[in-house]
Amino acid sequence: MWVPVLQRIAPRCAAPGTREMTNKFRTLDDVDVKGKRVLLRVDLNVPMDNGRVSDTTRLERVAPTITEISDKGGKVILLAHFGRPKGRDAKDSLKPVAEALSKVVKKPVAFADDCIGEPAAKAVAGLNDGDILCLENTRFHKEEEKNDPAFVAELAKLGDIWVNDAFSAAHRAHATTEGLGHKLPAYAGRTMQAELDALEKALGSPTKPVIAIIGGAKVSTKIDLLENLVSKVDALVIGGGMANTFLHAQGVGVGKSLAEKDLAPTALRIMEKAEAANCAIILPVDATVAYHFAANAPSHAYGLDAIPADGMILDVGPQSIARVHAAIDDAATLVWNGPLGAFEMQPFDRGTVAAARHAAERTKARKLISIAGGGDTVAALNQAHVAGDFTYVSTAGGAFLEWMEGKPLPGVEVLRVK
Repeated sequence: MWVPVLQRIAPRCAAPGTREMTNKFRTLDDVDVKGKRVLLRVDLNVPMDNGRVSDTTRLERVAPTITEISDKGGKVILLAHFGRPKGRDAKDSLKPVAEALSKVVKKPVAFADDCIGEPAAKAVAGLNDGDILCLENTRFHKEEEKNDPAFVAELAKLGDIWVNDAFSAAHRAHATTEGLGHKLPAYAGRTMQAELDALEKALGSPTKPVIAIIGGAKVSTKIDLLENLVSKVDALVIGGGMANTFLHAQGVGVGKSLAEKDLAPTALRIMEKAEAANCAIILPVDATVAYHFAANAPSHAYGLDAIPADGMILDVGPQSIARVHAAIDDAATLVWNGPLGAFEMQPFDRGTVAAARHAAERTKARKLISIAGGGDTVAALNQAHVAGDFTYVSTAGGAFLEWMEGKPLPGVEVLRVK
């Protein structure tokens, strides 16, 4: 029986020649916006309920950049997409979002019913210094996602500078997320800057040792992530259904648990790469097992050598939780993406909630820098009531994941100081 050994985490050497993030990217500190028409790309893709914004979190995140530019006398011209429309569609209009945004920033937000052409040009021409204007959904034009040069040129006519404050869309090379950065002077907004600063602390030039907690259902969706992280972190905790695939690869019987058994060779390759990179892989040593995938299903903790053949692993067990806590205690920086178990159902949220609360306590005690991101991760931290206690929680989803995979993001690369 193979049993993973929890190693004390030996910190890697810091990368030589690293610079502060603010020196790598142009930000609002590098430009005087007074009197300028500022094309500001933001994320206004908010949840709606009966035509009203039901969650203003994303609006609150972009508010500081909007108000700063406005207060400094810039003419704020908001660019954003909403939904996945196939052409113009009233249900995907940004007009109700603009109205909700006005309440968040406590300033009037005008609205133009197109993002190019006469409606946009006329609205922009009527702006005074400090005014805020929201242009209609950029995805009403198919040229947005195609990054069409003619469309980019039409947008560029409306502004003097371009500010990207939508990290969540930075992995897309679209007209408003990347194309404008080649036509106008380009800068990172405060939300983008905060995200880049957090990610630099996580993986760029972090305080050592660094631990990553990676969970979720499938290894197949996170192969690139795992292969990148083992060369960057000192220890990697693998949880959720992903851990079952790794356990199966090591000859552990996982019963009827979710596991991608055909990816056993991939799991072994990742473990070999981790060993070569001196990255400790931390897998469960026990598991919480049930016979039905349902909330409050009867469950029991088993050692790895005793997983019932007809049972399903739905969470880590108490010994595994203690090992994750010990790994967090050893770390100076934590990067987290994905839950340790079926956190959406009690009692199978115990492992994730316990680890999240432990990390939060270490963070509040100033003993840990904690960076987390991904939809399920944010939901889990909210469920544990600790999202506000982490150093930084990214709501960027796909862009956060691609950054962690080591992939260049078009909307970020265009902001780099050359």
